Amino acid sequence: MSKKGDCYDNAAMESCNHSFKVEAIHAERFPTRNDAKQHVFDYIEAYYNRKRLHSKLGYLSPEAFELKNVAWQCVC
Repeated sequence: MSKKGDCYDNAAMESCNHSFKVEAIHAERFPTRNDAKQHVFDYIEAYYNRKRLHSKLGYLSPEAFELKNVAWQCVC
């Protein structure tokens, strides 16, 4: 998977993992495994999927992107 020019490169997932590590768990200490799981869940569901700006969405949050597209469809 890591050969030069491989069309099945894992760059997108590596980018996502990097963002997750830097934004969510870098320098964090969790007293229990359940605390760590809850933190990961909160990051993904409450922040990444709703509030974080995404370049593929024109630097809008997923919520703002959805509202913009729903509003546009209602006008047409």
